[in-house]
Amino acid sequence: MVSSDREAGDVTVDLLTETYRDHYGSLLKLAALLLDDLASCEDVVQEAFIRVHSARSRVRDADKVLAYLRQTVVNLSRSALRRRLVGMRLAPKPMPDMPSAEEGAYELLEKDALIQALRGIQRRQREVLVLRYFSDLTEAQVADLLGISIGSVKAYGSRGIEALRVRMEAFR
Repeated sequence: MVSSDREAGDVTVDLLTETYRDHYGSLLKLAALLLDDLASCEDVVQEAFIRVHSARSRVRDADKVLAYLRQTVVNLSRSALRRRLVGMRLAPKPMPDMPSAEEGAYELLEKDALIQALRGIQRRQREVLVLRYFSDLTEAQVADLLGISIGSVKAYGSRGIEALRVRMEAFR
């Protein structure tokens, strides 16, 4: 430990080395009580020793080196927690259920393929499918809008779906 024959203000590298050897574990435990992960605790304690070493000419009493180190560990721990809180507040919030870029690109390709396939089927089939499935109209509403019977809407829809399925398989 620190010998009592050292003069006040005589904070040497040897004294800091001895203090490091003797008190690193207890300073690490102090940091562990304030922080939540070992890596941060080790960083804080190492930084505390570096800062006290750099400021050793300002330490007036060699017997208070450990007190300076403890206070520095506490202050650095507070700063680390403050930085984390600010980082968490400023971090962008993830969008809920957003597809990844790959999924978005795949969906775009599928949409393009679907549009191409729709363009390749008969006009009346395309009209029935678009009105029925993309505009969410009932069979009666589609029949009324196109001026055809409900039976014709069902027939065009059934044939259109089959033709669309065949054309979509050709794109794969």
